[in-house]
Amino acid sequence: MKKIYILILFAILTFFTSRNLEAQNSVKNPSTQTAIAGLAIYPNPVNSERPTINIASTLSLIKHIEIFDVLGKQVFTAVLAGKELNISNLNKGVYILKITENAISESRKLVVN
Repeated sequence: MKKIYILILFAILTFFTSRNLEAQNSVKNPSTQTAIAGLAIYPNPVNSERPTINIASTLSLIKHIEIFDVLGKQVFTAVLAGKELNISNLNKGVYILKITENAISESRKLVVN
């Protein structure tokens, strides 16, 4: 009789534990996402002879682009619907590129030769 109670208790605990894990895994909270999925920035470093960079992501949504110099001053801003971004007005140097897509931001280093 004791074995039956232990087996029943074990089955109940297993059932509720698995249900709790399924519930946790099924909840998708976008606010916990910290990185833009599949973000790719190329070429980097950028050649001043061809001053365009490609910014791509998995979702391919509209991106808000901000570029800062090493002192933190914003030197460029744009809204990017495609992939290609013309940065011909930037001088040679090192910059911080901030990309925001779907309320998620990421920063990357950008080198212009």
